[in-house]
Amino acid sequence: MLLAIDVGNTNTNLAVFKGDTIVSDMAITTKTPRTADEFAATFRELLRVNGIATEDIHSCIISSVVPGIMYYLKGGIFKLFGVHPLEVGAGIKTGVKIKLANPKEVGADRIVDLAAGYNIYGGPVMVIDYGTATTYDLIDADGTFMYGLTCPGIRISANALWHDTAKLPEIELALPPTILANDTISSMQAGLLYGTIGQTEYIIDRVKREAGLKEMKVVATGGLGELIAGATDKIDVYDRALTMKGLKIIYDKNR
Repeated sequence: MLLAIDVGNTNTNLAVFKGDTIVSDMAITTKTPRTADEFAATFRELLRVNGIATEDIHSCIISSVVPGIMYYLKGGIFKLFGVHPLEVGAGIKTGVKIKLANPKEVGADRIVDLAAGYNIYGGPVMVIDYGTATTYDLIDADGTFMYGLTCPGIRISANALWHDTAKLPEIELALPPTILANDTISSMQAGLLYGTIGQTEYIIDRVKREAGLKEMKVVATGGLGELIAGATDKIDVYDRALTMKGLKIIYDKNR
């Protein structure tokens, strides 16, 4: 079995593949400091709870946007499984060509999402990831990463509202039935969620127009992406496991 790990700024997501099928997925908090021993113990317990034996894991691939934890994370993986993980980065075959001013600045998570978007859905395709940041990335019909936009994520915007204002409360991020809000909580929910929907629709339309790609597919992923995708017809597909599928695709290209 293959263990795929995506280290994000907020959460670290894990998926176990048997062949091409995800048999289990899990998540831990990224910002909790852990030693190699603590990573090993955490992963052992997660796998046990999900009915997977550690000896069944024969390989591992990681994408990460948090370099500070990688030494201990890779140490924990080797301690538990006895394997050195493949890390998405320079020199790794991804199937994605990068036509940006500074290719080395592109986060591993974005490359992984684009590898999945292009290989599964074809190009041209825009991949939107509603994570800590919301990213809009475009790959053309030849598999070249052409353009990318980065916006504050929904949770970042929400945290700014309730931490930087004296009277606004912390709220559940849910889509209210109407944008015509008449109380504080629904007002915040409508502003955050319908505001993101408006941003999404505008960016998709503008990119299609400026890039001349009327037939561009749009694929969304990320924790809150399902809420947005379900409220607009501008998104063609919501794929919750897109990043993990991308890691499996890249692993297979480098076997």
